[in-house]
Amino acid sequence: MSKRTPTMLACALLVAAGLGACGGSSKAPGVQLAPTGGQTSATPTTASLPPALSHKPTVTLPKGPPPSQLVVKDLIKGSGTSAAANGTVTVNYVGVLYNTGKQFDSSWSRNQPFTTPLSAGSVIPGWVQGIQGMKVGGRRELIIPPALAYGKKGSPPAIPPNSTLIFVVDLLSVS
Repeated sequence: MSKRTPTMLACALLVAAGLGACGGSSKAPGVQLAPTGGQTSATPTTASLPPALSHKPTVTLPKGPPPSQLVVKDLIKGSGTSAAANGTVTVNYVGVLYNTGKQFDSSWSRNQPFTTPLSAGSVIPGWVQGIQGMKVGGRRELIIPPALAYGKKGSPPAIPPNSTLIFVVDLLSVS
C-alpha cells in the first residue's frame, strides 16, 4: 500500500461527508431547498358540512299514489362543489319503500358513508340523474319510480318488484 492510498481515502471521505451535508434543512441566507419526491400539489378541501348532516334524517312518506317520474327535492341546499355524472361521490343515505315506509338500506346503519362513481352500472339510474348538480353539504330527497330503480325484478328480499323508492341523500364530498 502506498502513502497516497490513505491520503486519497481521507480526501474521498471528506468529499462524501461534504456532499451528504447538502441535504436536510439549511438556514443559510439565500438557500431554498428543492421539494422532495413527494406530492407538491395542494390538498383538496371540502365545504364545511351543516350540523344537520351529522344526524340520520327522518323520511316523511308523501300522500297519494307514487309518481311515475323522478322527483328531486333539496331539503338542505349545499354550498360546495357540484356532483357531476361520472364523478365520484361520498354520501350518507337512507332508503325506504314508498308504499310502506319500510327502510331497506342505510349507510347510517353501517356507520360508514358510501363512496361510488355516479355512473350507470355503479348505482341505479335514479341516483345518477337525481344526484347530478347537488352541492356538497346538501341533503336531497329522491323519489325514484321503478323504471329508474330496480324495475320489474326488484331486489329481493328487501325491495319487491315494481317498487318506488324514497332516498334521502347527504352529499359529503365529490372527486
